[in-house]
Amino acid sequence: MLNVESMVFIVYLVFMLGIGVYFFIKSKNGGEKDYFLGGRQMGAWVSALSAGASDMSAWVLMGLPASVYATGLGNAWVAIGLAIGYAIAWLCEAGRLRKFTIVAGDSITVPQYLTNRFLSAKKSLQVTCALIFLVAYTIYAASSMKACGTLFNTVIGIDSTTAMYIAAAIILAYTFLGGFSAVCWTDFFQGLLMLGALLIAPVFALVVINAGGGSVDGFSNLPENYWNLFADWKLVVSGLAWGLGYFGMPHIIVRFMSLRSDKELKKSAKIGITWNVIIVIFSVAAGCIGHLLLGDIEDNSTVFIQMVRMIFPALISGILLSAILAASMSTADSQLLSSASAFASDVYKPIIRKGKATDKEMLWAGRFVVLAITVIAVIIASNPNSGTIMGLVENAWGLFGAAFSPVILLSLFWKKFNFQGALAGIITGAAVDALWLAFLSSTGIYEILPGFIAGLIVSIIVTNATGGASKDVQDLFDKAVAYED
Repeated sequence: MLNVESMVFIVYLVFMLGIGVYFFIKSKNGGEKDYFLGGRQMGAWVSALSAGASDMSAWVLMGLPASVYATGLGNAWVAIGLAIGYAIAWLCEAGRLRKFTIVAGDSITVPQYLTNRFLSAKKSLQVTCALIFLVAYTIYAASSMKACGTLFNTVIGIDSTTAMYIAAAIILAYTFLGGFSAVCWTDFFQGLLMLGALLIAPVFALVVINAGGGSVDGFSNLPENYWNLFADWKLVVSGLAWGLGYFGMPHIIVRFMSLRSDKELKKSAKIGITWNVIIVIFSVAAGCIGHLLLGDIEDNSTVFIQMVRMIFPALISGILLSAILAASMSTADSQLLSSASAFASDVYKPIIRKGKATDKEMLWAGRFVVLAITVIAVIIASNPNSGTIMGLVENAWGLFGAAFSPVILLSLFWKKFNFQGALAGIITGAAVDALWLAFLSSTGIYEILPGFIAGLIVSIIVTNATGGASKDVQDLFDKAVAYED
């Protein structure tokens, strides 16, 4: 059984590497825009599924089912918040962001967009954004590496640390070679695989339970209020707050920027929202049904793995469990590329090389960052005290959402918003998020919520206190709103 599953994993990993090599050969003469944004030529299906897959890392197959498995439907509010936030981001933010980044100097990164949006020659905002990127993405990528380690250790018996290095090498290789196009296309296939696995496993598990194949204590040993969606108001508030992260999540909103046209964007929105809603519903279902099928298990994070291996033969289970690899890799590659683009475009070129860097230099600077973050992420993930998969994702998600979501939204919908307000909002949101996590996490309120509110309020106050946007900046806003392909 183990040999068959191992072979499926190997075939899958070779396929992912092949995509990276293909796009390396295809675009080896391209520049930074091709490497970091795919030349703004992404179609609807690829953009929609890659945005979803880069968002739904291994936590959707391991972290969220584990939390629902352990404590019940109260944790389903995370899924509800994510579904609402994702839909609003596609419907209200995506179109404007694409237009604004084109008009604002054809920006290819979020920090570059924010600087160009305010027609500023100052680099403080770009550098601040890039530093937050590097910290948050390293933590985020560590969660994906930890998931890969848990998967290989549980299924094949390989030492989890060794497995992390193997997975990191594969992710590093195709991100290093193919850039944004390779990342999007691998994420596209991985998104399909994740969808299939989450649709199939819970449904078949229900069939097994109905046939009397579930655990005896799966029904009798449920925690109190397990099926109560409204068991704790703090879970409701914190779960819904997860949706705030989408408006400023760089590796997701960069997909909005990469679409080739508004027509493709509208099609992509329908696909992406549908995919997201199905994924989060069945992720919650996997946790609940897994508890009924398996009863009490030692490691909650392996509920999906154990459920699949219990029901299906080795070949099928190998394919379905490859979805965890897909989820881990599809998020990690996007995070690495976003970090690389932020460093190369927003630190290396304007600060270190004073605007004199060639396209080749930019590519290699970005690749160096990909390598550095990968190594640090594996070191963090291999530390037994680094926390759970869901915990690492929660920390990184909160930092991004608090720092960038209010500022991105204000930049798209408030004509008088200015550079000073944006910089103050980013710093305040990040600081409040970190301080709340350090000192007030015992309140049970997810730190993204106070961070987002603080960033929004400070952005507005500082903008008004500094006189608002100049006429040129307001003219650029009007031009972006009126822009047509």
